[in-house]
Amino acid sequence: MIKKTLLMAIAFIVVSQLQSQTLSMDDIKNMSTALQNNTEKTALTNAISNNAIKKLAVNRENVGQVNFYINTKVETKGISNQKSSGRCWMYTGLNVLRAKVIEKYQLDDFQFSHNYLFFYDQLEKANLFYNGMIETASLPLNDRKVEWLLKNPIGDGGQWTGIVDLISKYGLVPESAMPETYQSENTSMMSRLIRRKIREDGMALRKLGQSRMTKARVLEKKNEKLAEIYQMLAYSLGEPPSTFTWQYKDTDNNISDPKEYTPQEFFNEVLNINLNDYVMIMDNPTLEYGKLYEIEYDRHMQEGGNWKYINVDVDKIKKYAIKSLQANEGMYFSCDVGKQLESNKGFLDVNNYDYASLFGVDFNMDKKTRIQTFESGSTHGMALMGVNIIGENEADKWLLENSWGNKGHNGHLIMTDEWFDEYMFRLVIDKRFLDAETLDILDQEPIMLPPWDPMFSMDK
Repeated sequence: MIKKTLLMAIAFIVVSQLQSQTLSMDDIKNMSTALQNNTEKTALTNAISNNAIKKLAVNRENVGQVNFYINTKVETKGISNQKSSGRCWMYTGLNVLRAKVIEKYQLDDFQFSHNYLFFYDQLEKANLFYNGMIETASLPLNDRKVEWLLKNPIGDGGQWTGIVDLISKYGLVPESAMPETYQSENTSMMSRLIRRKIREDGMALRKLGQSRMTKARVLEKKNEKLAEIYQMLAYSLGEPPSTFTWQYKDTDNNISDPKEYTPQEFFNEVLNINLNDYVMIMDNPTLEYGKLYEIEYDRHMQEGGNWKYINVDVDKIKKYAIKSLQANEGMYFSCDVGKQLESNKGFLDVNNYDYASLFGVDFNMDKKTRIQTFESGSTHGMALMGVNIIGENEADKWLLENSWGNKGHNGHLIMTDEWFDEYMFRLVIDKRFLDAETLDILDQEPIMLPPWDPMFSMDK
């Protein structure tokens, strides 16, 4: 009898718990009643259901509160346009570097060939994926790393380490040496077909890796498959030149003599910089500051470097950035660009839109929680080219050179200092602008993070 009573009590508790976890009709009725008692319900329903939410949420009290003056900026000319592609990371890196060429040769405008680097970027990423499938052949298909590889085989996004490794291996060419094609400016279909092909090839290589075939023979098979990717890229983008001729006219209308270059010779002559002097710093409040981190597989080629970053708080990052801009040195900058962006004016301000008041709910997540919940992450790269300095080297707003053509503020975005705090993630800066304490962090053994870390992202 006692046993039966005990079982009945346990059953009652289980049923009660289930009832508390399920959404009952009474729960829904209570929610509806609460809404009906809201005197603003009809007006808000009519407004929100019939209009664009972003337009309704414009914070009129914030309009005109900030001017767009920037008193310290890197001078550059011409605006780039990545069109319908995810190559912002490449445009960002090359926009920082092209400013040096414009200044050195006194040009009205200059563009490197993005198509040239993009060709090799895609070929190298295919090789990296194939190697990953071979290396993980002994793991089950549902292993997290194998799943990650198959979900992320290749894409046109990227970040600064790709710029460094691709240029170091393949050099650079001017836009005239390998202009854009329809496919380089509209990458969606080409990328979809390449993803389909390398997933198919990856599964075949995985089986070969599980067989008794020698590793050398497996790698021969891999290269046969890479040759087909090369063919797809060549048909879509054209073949990269091994040599080319460059001639330019400066702002005084002086025309240079034509000169033949290899891509490596061109890079060495027009820039002559050490890309390894640039360091990635980041504000990631989910991890301990003052440490060096590395993200596995966050690279563009097999022999390339994974994304390593020094994690420091945002106030330090801003001080370093101001030093760089005062020295006429732009920086690679990546952020969560879609948050609070007024795209017509090219204005980033945490007060642009008041969604909380519109819906009568709170949105209170801080930067750390947004990262942990995947609500926020780096989505876009731009060149940080200016700052408005007030007082003792403090900033109230910053200038970003974008790669969306002339959209926004004459092809740029202006961000407030508060927006910088909340939505900036990484900055690439010359070592000479960092203090000794921060530079010493580079000597640490990096803490390896998995590729599914929330901060793994390819700027697009």
